[in-house]
Amino acid sequence: MTGYGERRGRAGVLWRFTGSGPHRVLPDAAMDLMWHRGRLVVAGPDTAAQVDGSAPGETTWGLRLAPGAAHALLGVPARELADRRVDLADLVRLPPAPVARPAETLERVFAALWRRADPDPAALRLAASLDRAARALATAEAVAREHGMSERTLRRTCDRVFGYGPKTLMSIHRLQRALRLARAGAPLGEAAATAGYADQAHFTRESGRLAGLPPGALLGRR
Repeated sequence: MTGYGERRGRAGVLWRFTGSGPHRVLPDAAMDLMWHRGRLVVAGPDTAAQVDGSAPGETTWGLRLAPGAAHALLGVPARELADRRVDLADLVRLPPAPVARPAETLERVFAALWRRADPDPAALRLAASLDRAARALATAEAVAREHGMSERTLRRTCDRVFGYGPKTLMSIHRLQRALRLARAGAPLGEAAATAGYADQAHFTRESGRLAGLPPGALLGRR
């Protein structure tokens, strides 16, 4: 069986992917805790598409972490994990976890990390607010002003929490929205305009920069 599925779990969005061979993983402005090839792995924030070399039929389980959660739980600036897949054991020490049920294991590990870190709710609320602003395509100047910080402080905060600055965070959300619209059947020009691009050419350039391919190729339209 191949394909992708997800459901809301107690600790966040649990997903499972069974591939048919190497595939392209696009930036999605998220960090994940994954059960991959018999290891607990942290997927850092991607600034460009990653080509996953999974074998046909190989299944990966993941837990998509809320904005700011990875930094809070691991105590590592997200910037240090950008475009990397790192064994969880290299970042934190935790008791061994059972692995018979990967989804349950991911939630247990998340709960253990949460108890250990005791995250600051205010920091998580700030991360969620910055993420929402990026989804709304707010400029860095406007976001900084709204949150009472300088643009330099905003940049440092985003680097620490998301792994890149507010402009990149916004660009990734815009690309993901345009692709979702196009997958739902919207023509590329309409998807580009609705997602906030100046025009379809702008959408194509950003897709090439972040995903490594133009949108038509990503969507299998040519």
